[in-house]
Amino acid sequence: MAQTRRFRDVKQKKPAIQKKKKTKEKPSNQTEALDYASIGSKAKAFITDMFMLMMPIMYLIVYLVFGSLQAFSEHKAAGWAYMLIPNFIIVFLFFWRSGQTPGCRAYEIKLVDSKTGQKAHPLAIALRYYFELISMVTVIGMMMAWFRKDRKCLHDLLSGTVLVKAEPQKER
Repeated sequence: MAQTRRFRDVKQKKPAIQKKKKTKEKPSNQTEALDYASIGSKAKAFITDMFMLMMPIMYLIVYLVFGSLQAFSEHKAAGWAYMLIPNFIIVFLFFWRSGQTPGCRAYEIKLVDSKTGQKAHPLAIALRYYFELISMVTVIGMMMAWFRKDRKCLHDLLSGTVLVKAEPQKER
């Protein structure tokens, strides 16, 4: 590899300075080797999933089950239960099958076990969904990512999972 020299050094006929190559040390454990997803990518994937997965479910529940928005507002607790259960099933199946929901796939991130870096256990996926609901309600659980180096939220810590950057998918 040819090293480029500054014009000033060439003009003054200074010898080329050999820079020492920095070698990356291999991480001592698997968790340091994980390439964590950015907060922005996680937020965009979440918003994409809400529009692609939750909005159709919401529409069906509000207008087919309850008949109108007014009837839904009278039975909010039941309505949210009717929405969250199918959403949980769909999100669980996406994460269990490929580790990616449509939003995660769009932003090239993947759900893995935080200790091994492999596919997450089904129980961890289920716990992550419910802990994520708690994190959203408390807001502090979601804000933890801004203060942590590994960008984990409360639901990531409690479930033992993490979103990492995935290899780009090939076009079919």
